[in-house]
Amino acid sequence: MAKKETSGIVVSNKMNKTIVVAVKKQIPHKKYGKIITKTNKYYAHDSFNECCIGDRVKIQEIRPLSKNKRWNLIELITKK
Repeated sequence: MAKKETSGIVVSNKMNKTIVVAVKKQIPHKKYGKIITKTNKYYAHDSFNECCIGDRVKIQEIRPLSKNKRWNLIELITKK
């Protein structure tokens, strides 16, 4: 089974070795068909505390590390 990968923008880095990544996706409304932007926030493991707010990152799904943390930082795409 392949692990899911996605990219998003870091919205918080206040926790130790953890970042919060906002991932936006565009989906059509079920009834009206209008394109809507949905945002999901994921807690990701940042082992070296290298990310800052506004950075674009790529994350990958992993086994649960804590109550909310189920993603791992793969790479820092762009630095703010």
